[in-house]
Amino acid sequence: MESRTSPAKSLLYHCIPFLGKALLVEFLPCLQLLKAAFSPLITLIRYAEEQMAENGGEGKQKRYKDFLNSADLCSSCGSIDLAWQSHKSELKRCSMAHNCLQCIKYLMFVFNLLFWLGGCGILGVGIWLAVTQGNFATLSSSFPSLSAANLLIITGTFVMIIGFVGCIGAIKENKCLLLSFFIMLLIIFVLELTVVILFFVYTDKIDKYAQRDLKKGLHLYGTEGNIGLTNAWSIIQTDFRCCGVSNYTDWFEVYNTTRVPDSCCLEFSENCGLHSPGTWWKAPCYETVKIWLQENLLAVGIFGLCTALVQILGLTFAMTMYCQVVKADTYCA
Repeated sequence: MESRTSPAKSLLYHCIPFLGKALLVEFLPCLQLLKAAFSPLITLIRYAEEQMAENGGEGKQKRYKDFLNSADLCSSCGSIDLAWQSHKSELKRCSMAHNCLQCIKYLMFVFNLLFWLGGCGILGVGIWLAVTQGNFATLSSSFPSLSAANLLIITGTFVMIIGFVGCIGAIKENKCLLLSFFIMLLIIFVLELTVVILFFVYTDKIDKYAQRDLKKGLHLYGTEGNIGLTNAWSIIQTDFRCCGVSNYTDWFEVYNTTRVPDSCCLEFSENCGLHSPGTWWKAPCYETVKIWLQENLLAVGIFGLCTALVQILGLTFAMTMYCQVVKADTYCA
C-alpha cells in the first residue's frame, strides 16, 4: 500500500523554501517575522485538516492537492517571503549605518588622539619654560601672571581635557561625551572668534591701553620681586635694538634723571646707560615689535587658519558621529 503523508507534514514540506529563508536570517527570531510566518501556516494547517475530515475516499488526495495549489496557500506563503525580504532590507540598512559609524568612530579617535598629544606637547613646553626660564615673565604690570609659560600651561591643559573627552566619547560611542566634546570645542571656537573680531574693531583703543600699561610697568624695572619683568625688558631691548615703549625718554621718568638701562646701549658695557643719548638705541620698542608682527603676519594668519580648521574638523566629526549613534540606537536597536 502507498503510504500517506499527514496534511501538516505535506504543507510544511511544500513551504520549506520560504521557511528556510525566514529561519536562516541572521537576527532570528524577530517578533514581526515570526508573526507573519507562522500565523498563516497554523491557519492553513487547521483548514486543511478540516477539509480532509469532511472529505474521504478517492477524492481525498485530489482535494488536498487542489488545496495545496490554491491561490490562498500561495498568497499566504508569499506573505512569509515578503516579510523576510522586508526584514532582510532592514538588516542591510542597519549594516550600512554600522559600517559608516565605525569609519567615523576611528577617524574621530585618531583626530582626538593627535589633539590630546598636541595638548601634552604644549603643556610640556609650558612646564619647561616655567622651570628653566622662570625669570622670563610678563611685561604688563596689570597682569603679572600673564606670562608665556602660564599661557602655555593653561592652553595645554584645556587641549588635553578636550582631546581626552573626545577620545573616550569616540571609542565608547557615548552620546553624552560626544555632545560634551562638541559643546566645549564650540565654546572655545566662538570665544576665539569673538576675541579676533573685537581686536580688529578696537585696535586703536587696545594700542593706547597697551602702551599706557607698558609704561606703567617700566617703574617696576629693577625692583625687588620683579626680576622676570626686568629680564623681559632687557631681552626685548637687546634683541629688537630698541629703547623704551614709545621713546627712550620713557626711562627718564623711571630714574628721574637722564638715564636708560644698559640694554639700550648700542655697545653694551657696565653703566653705559649713563652716557650720552648718542650711544643708545632710538627706536621705540612698541612700534618695533608691532612692525615685526606685521612682517610676519602671513605666518600668524596661517597658524590661525590651521587652528580654526582643526577645530571645525573636530566639531564636524563630533556632530556627525553623534547623529550616527542616535540613528543606530533608534533604527537598529
